[in-house]
Amino acid sequence: MGKFRLAVFNTQPPHLYFGGVEKRIIETAKRLQNQADITVYSGTKAGFKEPTVIDGVSFVPCYSTDRIFPLDNWFFNRSIAKKTGALDADVYEAHAVSGIGLLKALNNHGIKKPFVHTIHGVLADEYEQARENRYQSFRGRIANYFMHQLAKLEEETAKNATLIVTISQYSLEKIKQFYNVDAAKVRIVPNGVDTEKFKPFEDQAAVKRQFGLGNEPCVLFVGNLIPRKGLPFLAEAAKKIVKEYKETKFIIVGEGPLRNQLLRKIEDTNLSGNFTFLGNVKEDMLPAVYNCADVFALPSIQEGQGIVLLEAQASAKPVVAFEVGGVNEAVCNGETGLLVKRGSTDKLADVIMKLLSDKALREKMGANGRKFVAENFTWDICAQKMLNVYREALST
Repeated sequence: MGKFRLAVFNTQPPHLYFGGVEKRIIETAKRLQNQADITVYSGTKAGFKEPTVIDGVSFVPCYSTDRIFPLDNWFFNRSIAKKTGALDADVYEAHAVSGIGLLKALNNHGIKKPFVHTIHGVLADEYEQARENRYQSFRGRIANYFMHQLAKLEEETAKNATLIVTISQYSLEKIKQFYNVDAAKVRIVPNGVDTEKFKPFEDQAAVKRQFGLGNEPCVLFVGNLIPRKGLPFLAEAAKKIVKEYKETKFIIVGEGPLRNQLLRKIEDTNLSGNFTFLGNVKEDMLPAVYNCADVFALPSIQEGQGIVLLEAQASAKPVVAFEVGGVNEAVCNGETGLLVKRGSTDKLADVIMKLLSDKALREKMGANGRKFVAENFTWDICAQKMLNVYREALST
């Protein structure tokens, strides 16, 4: 089969944002240059105004707004719906709710082209999980209202798509539960990691010095500072950890609306000296950041898979997390990391301290984790599986 034309839609420009969705788009596209001519259409966010080509992939801006989700998403979908005739391709792929406007427009114009809907974390599941979060603020409740509305759009897109792709068996089950779609058209394609980029460094002490750290124990979090990521649970667990390991440093990488709330909580508990907020770190610096860690912590209350878990394990770091969503598919509990019951800050603190106290266990789990992701979760594997999906969609 010759080259086909693939159009990918995502509200946030993948080359300017570095979330899990954006990494997947970039890394998959880079690996399919010989099989497809790929154009990625994204909103006009973070200064993205002019078309550009990176690693052979074309990135085209479509008007959105640079305001927060979901306003940006609404404008983006409105924009691409108006450009339907100009967005010609053999296969269309939309992530989450970034293509509902296009799908409706294609149907209205009687254009019958394969449409692949890639669902990461199921929005309806995220909505339900957030409702149970006791730390949810008024702003969080407002955001969750919009999440509920977006989940309805995700369901509509899923029902009308040619094929659905999702990242874990857990997400597949939630798609079936909440969206009532035919499971026969769902394909599981997990996210991946670049094991050549994310790998253990020989001299951890030297890396720590680059970030102003000494020999103190280091617990790392990487992710958006949003309710779903559960940072308040880690802040609560830190109180218990610091009683035993006073010098422990908690390194927080990422930005988001919960930052100020977290800072206040940490100040109120006199833990400001134990926390360092690095904000958004450039992608090429992330491997070094992972190598500063003794333990990687992801206290998410809902997670379709968790690319950061894969990156940490590829860096030979033991991980701790709540046993939610697709986490137990991305982590081998007891072998590459330790999982505890969702919301249990005491248990979260206990397993972090267990790892901090046992270097041999950390090294064993780290080695196991790197082997695990290298065999099961690379971007090469992801790209090949997505290629199979695109070809299947073309043949329908």
